[in-house]
Amino acid sequence: MKFGGRRRVPALPYCPLLNRLQNQHRFFFAQSVRRFQAKFPARAFTSNGGNNGSQGNPFLVPGATIATILMLGALHARRMYSDKKIDEAREKGIELEFQPDAKAAFLRLLPLRSISRLWGTLTSVELPVWLRPHVFKGWARAFHANLEESALPLEEYASLQEFFVRTLKEGSRPIDPDPQCLVSPVDGTILRCGELKGVRPMIDQVKGFSYSVSSLLGASSFLPLIGEGNVHEESSEEEKAPTEKSKNTWWRISLASPKVRDPVSVSPIGGLFYCVIYLRPGDYHRVHSPVDWNVLIRRHFSGHLFPLNERATRTIRNLYVENERVVLEGRWQGGFMAVAAIGATNVGSIKLLIEPELRTNLPIRKLVHSEQPQERVYEPEGIGMTLKKGNEVAAFNMGSTVVLVFQAPVPKSPDEKDSSPEFNFCVKNGDRVRVGEALGKWHEL
Repeated sequence: MKFGGRRRVPALPYCPLLNRLQNQHRFFFAQSVRRFQAKFPARAFTSNGGNNGSQGNPFLVPGATIATILMLGALHARRMYSDKKIDEAREKGIELEFQPDAKAAFLRLLPLRSISRLWGTLTSVELPVWLRPHVFKGWARAFHANLEESALPLEEYASLQEFFVRTLKEGSRPIDPDPQCLVSPVDGTILRCGELKGVRPMIDQVKGFSYSVSSLLGASSFLPLIGEGNVHEESSEEEKAPTEKSKNTWWRISLASPKVRDPVSVSPIGGLFYCVIYLRPGDYHRVHSPVDWNVLIRRHFSGHLFPLNERATRTIRNLYVENERVVLEGRWQGGFMAVAAIGATNVGSIKLLIEPELRTNLPIRKLVHSEQPQERVYEPEGIGMTLKKGNEVAAFNMGSTVVLVFQAPVPKSPDEKDSSPEFNFCVKNGDRVRVGEALGKWHEL
């Protein structure tokens, strides 16, 4: 499936006052061009780059392209400065802590959703064929993208948006064939990973601040949480269920869990893990399935579109909970599985391959983001859509973040640790991963 599309900016409706202002602007601009040409004669080029031998307007680069180039330069300069500071801190062994600043409050005042839609419009404008390689190579140098992996020649990507969500050459991302492993769904950097334990399990956003996993996935999530007073009762009931009905047992417990859930007295059932992966602007932007699983439900949260870079994670509270996101939930052989694709500034558009009609970053007419998330149960109910490990699931524009929350095999008791399968991560915070590489493995005895 091809994400994104070629778009031409529509003309503005007729307005007498606006028309007069535009005419005045054209007049003064034309005078400036003639003065410039009198001093520096220029050749006019056709759209295919050839010389037509006549005088003409040398400023043939569309305004959208100029804005894009300026945006790329600003983003590149900012990224280089930020990366330098972060690398210096890591070299000194300093783990950056959560420290809210004025920027976080200022971002809340900006129309980031409208800005992101404007950016989407600019990046979907069709570029001249001769200009495409120069723009894409400039982007690759700025954000360290590997152009050799692109499935198509650069001239065939009509816009920056098409280039962002480009596919890769076959074999560029081999999928780990080990059936006892969970693979990375994206190219990116591991920000946080670990096991969710204790009462009201939390995910670390950064040192000094965490957020509730229930808030991330939604109040109606099938997250396998259970009241502490009912842990032994539910566990014994699960053990009594026949082996051939294990899937139905998981589904029944998951549906029942919201009834016993309490923000103070709930704990995970079994081994519940999480992994947060950040995609930089230069990374491969498609999301793949981490395991063989059945997607049962999709949840779309319309929220803010704050940036998701490392500075933002250290300054904005509940960053992943407040941002617009699409959550897929289902089950796999280990139990519960959820993949949360989180939007960011200029990344409001999240495309689902399994649900191409889904639209994100739509204009919100309400001032308060209090409405419930939009949900869709995939048919047939209880079975949903089957995805194989490595299948394409979604695509981002620019960079973003993916959060995995999943159950995995763990020993039921310390005495059974040597005789039961146990999941262990193969990665640690700060590691770079690519699609198909193992995030964690377990062994069957």
